[in-house]
Amino acid sequence: MIKLATEADTAFSALFETMKSKGAASLRQAAWEAFAAKGLPNRRVEAWHYTDLKAALAKPAPIAPAPAGAAELPAAPGTVRLVTLDGVFRADLSDLAALPEGVKVQPLREALAQGAPGVMALVASDDVQAQDPMVAMNAALMQDGVILRIAAGVTLEKKIELASYVSFPEAKSSFTRSLVILGKDAKATIVETAGALTAAPAQDNQTLIVRLASGAALDLVTLASGQGDKLVRVMSLLAHLDEGASLNSYALIEGAGLLRRQIFARLDGERAKVALNGATLARGRQHADTTLVVDHAFPNGESREAFRNIIDEQGTGVFQGKIVVRPHAQKTDGVMQSKAILLSDGATMNNKPELEIFADDVQCGHGATCGRLDKEQLFYLMARGIPRYAAESLLIEGFANEAFAGLEDETLRGYLVERISSWLAARSK
Repeated sequence: MIKLATEADTAFSALFETMKSKGAASLRQAAWEAFAAKGLPNRRVEAWHYTDLKAALAKPAPIAPAPAGAAELPAAPGTVRLVTLDGVFRADLSDLAALPEGVKVQPLREALAQGAPGVMALVASDDVQAQDPMVAMNAALMQDGVILRIAAGVTLEKKIELASYVSFPEAKSSFTRSLVILGKDAKATIVETAGALTAAPAQDNQTLIVRLASGAALDLVTLASGQGDKLVRVMSLLAHLDEGASLNSYALIEGAGLLRRQIFARLDGERAKVALNGATLARGRQHADTTLVVDHAFPNGESREAFRNIIDEQGTGVFQGKIVVRPHAQKTDGVMQSKAILLSDGATMNNKPELEIFADDVQCGHGATCGRLDKEQLFYLMARGIPRYAAESLLIEGFANEAFAGLEDETLRGYLVERISSWLAARSK
């Protein structure tokens, strides 16, 4: 077990004591031991070298109580919403009656109370918990979440939004874990929203587990934002793809305090494909970290990673990406790219792309760039009468929008573009 060497160690131990009786005791205990073996990550941990979470969570907040009453929440356009507020699924705020045929929803806390072995095995994701202490902490302390099942062969015309918000007015923490399961040849678009209705020093730990059966296809659009500069949020995506499955992920990260989004994608079947795309916007003293590991475990897999980072003022951006090709994963095709624009002298960007290849018949590559706005392009626009500030905004918007060019849903793509434009409009002239 964890040695109670610091105030944070003691506080997290106390949180575990309050949660271990909330169902799935053995799962929670195993997860707590996995976390305890590593403790809070700091800069000496390679995967967390640029994000010192031990310092950010030096004073863990108590778990938020179940919220009461209604709440007005923004919604992604054209979606059926499933809402988690302050770590608790809220059926009264969700559009359960509008769910299409072939879709089943169950609150996580209900599944934990029932303790069905098959569901517990899916929720646990022990392989990733052994790697990452924050995924393990999430399993040990999880309050609630959503289990979403889409039946085999179903193609959803409606988009489903998994919305998770924090609203508590004082320092509190929340831990949610959701599970999305697509059956064989199922197809769906899901919007994952992580927001904040308060500028309080919230501590939010979310995990989304995605399991795609053979031939299933999922478009996942992630929107993460917050208020103020005191939010500490860790978002983990754990994706498992069977034979011929495909995952297209698009993320817009609007920095707020410290935000880390980490992705663990494992291609568990031949001809599986994953595409991870995203744009990060950070200003002030915000810290926005995107870290990912794509694990090719079978032959003929394909992965594409393309991220854009726009960092202003004293903000800090992080991109760490790793493609792993296992010995038998021949014919793997992987390409990873990170590009960043720094808008001020005080902005910082850390890029660290990696390849680990243990097969000899592969095609993999990576690249990273970091710089200022192109002076020639800026001059071209200004020479045609466009003011400098407006010209900069046009170039920045075009750069960020590249991350979403492959998103087929025009409504969602337009929504992302609008949010980028709003962020740019708030820039200091």
